[in-house]
Amino acid sequence: MSRTAFIGLGNMGSGMAANLAKAGVPVSAFDLSAAALERAASNGCTARASAAAAVADAEVVITMLPAGPDVRALYADQVLPNAAKGALLIDCSTIDVDSARAVAALAAGQGFRFADAPVSGGVMAAEAGTLAFMAGCEAADFPAVELALKPMARVVIHAGDAGAGQAAKICNNMLLGVSMLGTCEAFALAEKLGLAADRFFEIASKSSGQCWSVTSYCPVPGVGPDTPADHGYAGGFATAMMLKDLKLAQEAAARAGAATPMGNAAEALYALFAAQGFAGRDFSAVLQMLRGELGALS
Repeated sequence: MSRTAFIGLGNMGSGMAANLAKAGVPVSAFDLSAAALERAASNGCTARASAAAAVADAEVVITMLPAGPDVRALYADQVLPNAAKGALLIDCSTIDVDSARAVAALAAGQGFRFADAPVSGGVMAAEAGTLAFMAGCEAADFPAVELALKPMARVVIHAGDAGAGQAAKICNNMLLGVSMLGTCEAFALAEKLGLAADRFFEIASKSSGQCWSVTSYCPVPGVGPDTPADHGYAGGFATAMMLKDLKLAQEAAARAGAATPMGNAAEALYALFAAQGFAGRDFSAVLQMLRGELGALS
C-alpha cells in the first residue's frame, strides 16, 4: 500500500482517513484541530505536527479542505515545496473549478500528477467507505487515482481533465438540492391533502416521482431507509454545505453564461433556512420550514 498523507480531518476527512488506515494504508495525518488529530490517531493514522511533515515521505497526498483559497494556499506553501517528486496529489475538497485548474497547473509545472476528486455521499458514506468520487485528471493518471481512492469509495469515475471533477460535483449537488426541495414540497402537500407519508413514499418510489431524495434520503422520519430525518436531522449533509455548493454552482453558471433558475431558487431557500439558525442541520430538514414547523427543530 502506498504511503499516504491525509490533510483535513473534518466531518468528511475523518472517516475517509480512517477507512484508508483500516485498509492497511500507512496514513500520515494532519489537521489544525488537536481533537481531530487525536481521533485520527485512534483510528490507526500517524499524527503529524504539520502538513509539510505529513507529505514529506508520502507517495500519495490527499487533501479535504473547506474552500478554494485554502486549497491554493496549502498546495503552494506546504505540499508542493515538501512532497517527494512523483507523488500523486489528490484534492477531494469541493471548490470552484478555476481554483482546481490553477492548482493542477501549478502541480504539473513542478512535475507532480494531480487530480481534483470531490465526493458525493455525505458523512455517512465517508464513514462507511462508500463515497462516489468524480475525478478530473489526465487519463493516464486515472488508474493510480482510482487505486488510491478505492478504500474510501463505492465508485470512482473519471469525469475528464483538470477541473472536470469539480464541475461534475457542483452540477450534481445543484440537482440534489433542487430535487430535495421538490421532494419536501411533495411530502408537505401530501400531508395537507390527508395522504399518509408512508403511502406516498411507496407510491412515489415506484412511479414517475422516484428519485434519490425520495428512495434513499427521504426527509420524513420513519419512512423509507434510515436517514438523518430519523435522528433529528443531525449529521448527514449540513445545510451550510449544500448552500456552499449551490453558491459555487451559481458562480460557475454566471461565468459560463448558463441559465439555472431552479438552482438560483434553491440557493435562496436554503439560505433562508440557514439564516433562521439551522445551517448545521441536515439539508433535508428544510421540510420543517416548508411545513411551517421550525419549532420542531429547536
